[in-house]
Amino acid sequence: MDGDRKLSNVDRRLSVGSTGLEGGRKMSVQKIEQYIEGNESYFHVDPHFDKEAELKLIRKVDWRLLPILGALYAIALIDRVNISNARVAGMDQDLGLRIGARYTIALVMFFPPYFLFELPSNILLRRVGSANWLSFIAFSWGIVMIGQGFVKSYKTLALCRWFLGTFEAGFFPGCVYLVSCWYVRYEVQKRLAAFYLTSSLIGGFSNILAYGLMQMEGVAGVRGWQWIFIIEGLLTVTIATIAWFIIIDFPDKAERKGFLNHAEAAFIARRIENDRGDAIPDGLTWGKFFKHLTDWKLWTFALLFMSTTMPAYAFAYFTPVIIRGMGYTAGVANLLSAPPVVFAVIVAFSFAWLADHYHLRAPIIAAQSTICLIGLMLTAYHRNNGVRYFGIFLGQAGCQGNIPAILAYQSNNIRLQSKRSVGSALQIGFGAIGGIIASTSFREKDAPRYVNGLWATAGLQLFILCACACTTLFFYIRNRQLDRGTLKKPIEGQEGFKYTY
Repeated sequence: MDGDRKLSNVDRRLSVGSTGLEGGRKMSVQKIEQYIEGNESYFHVDPHFDKEAELKLIRKVDWRLLPILGALYAIALIDRVNISNARVAGMDQDLGLRIGARYTIALVMFFPPYFLFELPSNILLRRVGSANWLSFIAFSWGIVMIGQGFVKSYKTLALCRWFLGTFEAGFFPGCVYLVSCWYVRYEVQKRLAAFYLTSSLIGGFSNILAYGLMQMEGVAGVRGWQWIFIIEGLLTVTIATIAWFIIIDFPDKAERKGFLNHAEAAFIARRIENDRGDAIPDGLTWGKFFKHLTDWKLWTFALLFMSTTMPAYAFAYFTPVIIRGMGYTAGVANLLSAPPVVFAVIVAFSFAWLADHYHLRAPIIAAQSTICLIGLMLTAYHRNNGVRYFGIFLGQAGCQGNIPAILAYQSNNIRLQSKRSVGSALQIGFGAIGGIIASTSFREKDAPRYVNGLWATAGLQLFILCACACTTLFFYIRNRQLDRGTLKKPIEGQEGFKYTY
């Protein structure tokens, strides 16, 4: 079969004029042909699926991919933020965390390795396989969590937090990268919302679990706050072991791994190719890495993500402390930290459905940022504790909902799997910077109202509103130029590709 006949089996978007960047050059015909020859299941069949069969196939992917990722990320969120539960359960007295900035130091130690190791982890994810890598790093941070239950000083606690950040670094960007490779653009936000918000919901109930574990105070001579780390660490190790048998790999490996049959694998590949023209995985090289980093959009999406993860971390770390400052006991403060998360999940998933249904991104982000801003002001300044508590509901709803919304905003407006790998790592890496800002702006001397921290959070919500206005204007102008035929080169190197705003 000659080159022309090989290419005729594939949508024209696989031709030289539209497939990928490699150091500024288009992917060669020879490289495309080599890929096609090695992936007969994708390109040398012509599968036909009616709407019912397509929906059934997508549900098959949903149920295999999202629940296990959601369960593992729920555990990651619990392990990341349960330090706040342990703090009010007596850890601050035992380890002297009230002295100076010790608690802040322990919080911040998580984030530098979380930022540094995300991109290397995404590179390994593709090479090692999603099941092998994701289950390995989850098992590893579970071991760290168990060890955290036996620390005797805040320095050892800070060291454990460093290793926790190292192993957790690759999980969330890896999940976002994996999910975005399975679905077309206007299916992504609902899936990311289902994955992330279900995790947040389970994580919210961790406050109730922590309250129960606190009741084990003195069992086997171990403090209640220690049992929080030990039991939740054991839970992590168990789920990570189960996950190795369940997690599926990227779509181009799905048939080889036995998850999809011949026609299903081909249909998924063509579906992605028709939507955005990047079904072919392009390897990430240093040249591509630096090329992708010159795209200002990736940095804007990263700053947007930082601005919404900051309040998410702040509420996770400091909600029990704020509520305790309203006059409640430590146990009740942990219990009352759960309802705002439940409310946030309901509101955020409703917005995610609207976003995918109406193909909207920036207006949804702006609406949720406004809701968060209102909640922050109520919590910071209202005299009535009931209203301040309601402000936590609104603040949680706005920032938690914007996490999948901003992830989808980037996913919809970039192409190429190498760019997704870099973009997701950069974006979520900046989420770590949001965690550092949250940890340092909510200062111990400002407790329990944390007005300065709440104002820092509010400022970032105003930045989100401004940034969304700018990206929307830019995307609108580029799409109009495409419609009028005045655009000098295709958007994202793909003929017919349009920005979503």
